[in-house]
Amino acid sequence: MDPFSMIFWLFLLWALFWPQWKYQALHGARLRAIRNLEQKRKSRVITLIHRQEQIGLFGIPFVRFINIEDSEAVLRAIRKTPKDTPIDLILHTPGGLVLASVQIAMALHDHPAPTTVIVPHYAMSGGTLIALAADKILMDPHAVLGPVDPQLMVQEAGPVPAASILKVAREKGKEASDQLLLQADVAEKAIRQVEDIVYTLVRDKLPEDKARELARKLSTGVWTHDYPIMFSEAKALGLPVEDRIPEEVYAIMELYPQAHPQRPTVEYIPHPVAPRHGNQKSA
Repeated sequence: MDPFSMIFWLFLLWALFWPQWKYQALHGARLRAIRNLEQKRKSRVITLIHRQEQIGLFGIPFVRFINIEDSEAVLRAIRKTPKDTPIDLILHTPGGLVLASVQIAMALHDHPAPTTVIVPHYAMSGGTLIALAADKILMDPHAVLGPVDPQLMVQEAGPVPAASILKVAREKGKEASDQLLLQADVAEKAIRQVEDIVYTLVRDKLPEDKARELARKLSTGVWTHDYPIMFSEAKALGLPVEDRIPEEVYAIMELYPQAHPQRPTVEYIPHPVAPRHGNQKSA
């Protein structure tokens, strides 16, 4: 075999196996970091972290959200956790399927030992639904939760808030088309179902009237679906939130890197040199 062919085949083998080796090394680092946090908190740590990651030979990015495979894996982890062992669920997600989110939320809610959801950055939509199931929610001071109002797929419009479909149907009245009336019927059912689920998850943590009000606000379209519920507002709503997150959680998040663009959009020096004494701003 000539040198050029040998170099070509060696490069091809490297291109095929390097991403897999790199992923295995990263996976091992994640497991070690999770084990450290478990030992510190004496709990079972579960991660549900959705990033846009790059995999494969060409580094093709894919976007993750809560799906049935996630719920199956999380339910398996909860089921294998001893009933007297606390659970810490690190949650970083834009949301996902209601069915999968409800399955995870109910399993977490029914675990006998204390449960904690940790939100280092955001847990929107279905992620918030899961957070509501926990006995305690640890949030970064600038992390956010979000409304859980259901979204329905409408042809040529994509996902549309169920509350908005209902509003349009009411305004149209008798002039509404059969298709709009059908969508409004489904929307009404979806809102009622999600409101009942939220109430079920929080009624053991809040007084009856507060639980009902929280369920109404989060599920009936009071806010837009991407409305950020900051820590202070979450606390005002009566959620069991605390603004302290173990440093180990941030270290774990570093091991779930976002796919890197060709040119980074944010850059900084991790450990900047302290400014010199006597420096003053000039006009």
